[in-house]
Amino acid sequence: MSGPVTMDGVGALADRFDVFLVDQFGVLHDGERPYPGAVEALERLTTAGKRCLLLSNSGKRAAPNEARLERLGFRKGSWTAFLSSGDVAWKYLQAEYRDGLSRKCLLISRDDDRSAVEGLPLALTASGEDADVILLSASEGDRYGLDHYRQLLAPAAERAVPCLCTNPDKIMLTASGPRFGAGRIAELYEEMGGPVTWIGKPFPQIYAAALELLRHPDPTRVICIGDSVEHDIAGGQAAGLKTALVATGIIGTATQEDRRQLFREHGATPDYLLPGFRW
Repeated sequence: MSGPVTMDGVGALADRFDVFLVDQFGVLHDGERPYPGAVEALERLTTAGKRCLLLSNSGKRAAPNEARLERLGFRKGSWTAFLSSGDVAWKYLQAEYRDGLSRKCLLISRDDDRSAVEGLPLALTASGEDADVILLSASEGDRYGLDHYRQLLAPAAERAVPCLCTNPDKIMLTASGPRFGAGRIAELYEEMGGPVTWIGKPFPQIYAAALELLRHPDPTRVICIGDSVEHDIAGGQAAGLKTALVATGIIGTATQEDRRQLFREHGATPDYLLPGFRW
């Protein structure tokens, strides 16, 4: 297994690729502030004529995500489009429930975000006992432990209520440090016997949606940039695209041997290694 080529920044990739699929958390920002050079790098790529699609494992839809980026100091217009797993899931549910019948949905989100269900024939319930479907779009692992979610989901797991996980990330960045993400809650639900449909990176549906949104560019001129070997690198490679791993986010404290172990564990080695998303 050959190792990744180390580059100083995304500027070194600008001549090699036309389309950049860029993760947000852990690449552009840490949830509280942009990483050094990230705002400028995104603007310079766009100014150079590159198409930058921000591809996120966020259960929220594009609008609230883009609003947060602007609050953090990213300039509107410095990215071509934003596609979240929440967007992909919303279209999936719209097609799945096109009969118009209302279902009871247990929505597990963050900051009381309801963008994932707006416009869908779903009536929200706070209990797993009467839910017809579970929409797992985010984790509040910085407020609750896994036992909280175990108790909430147990009645639904007993009835094998279908769960849609729209944020497969198992670790999330918070102001309190790394905490378990929605993907870990989905794993817990599976461990309890509940069925889970996964939407987001590294699963193929979100990459197909991204390439369709971009009108099917030449895949040899597309690169995926992320901080997760399991999600960004493995997912991008499975989609037939080149990948770059940034040494920030959830991998920010990893040693070289830690990274090699992740490459072996997930069967995916990035094509490039970047110190961060900077020019």
